[in-house]
Amino acid sequence: MTSGLNGHIMMTMKKARREVPAGEFKTHCLGLLDQVAKNKETLVVTKRGRPIAKLVPLEEKEPESLKGSIIYHKDIVEQTGEVWEADQ
Repeated sequence: MTSGLNGHIMMTMKKARREVPAGEFKTHCLGLLDQVAKNKETLVVTKRGRPIAKLVPLEEKEPESLKGSIIYHKDIVEQTGEVWEADQ
């Protein structure tokens, strides 16, 4: 619990996590991955009843715009006026 505005107490509930034995995870891995992504749930893989791994959905981010990220300086293949040994 945390104290909110005007001293009111706010309660938040964590979404229950789902536990799956390692053998079941191995058998149904692709389907479980799809469920985690679709339902935005956390999946805990257990071995002999003890948690060994946690699978969480990725947070989807919008791709960043590339607008304004390219700067044109000058023609990169034009001659610079430098004299190189190979040119002599």
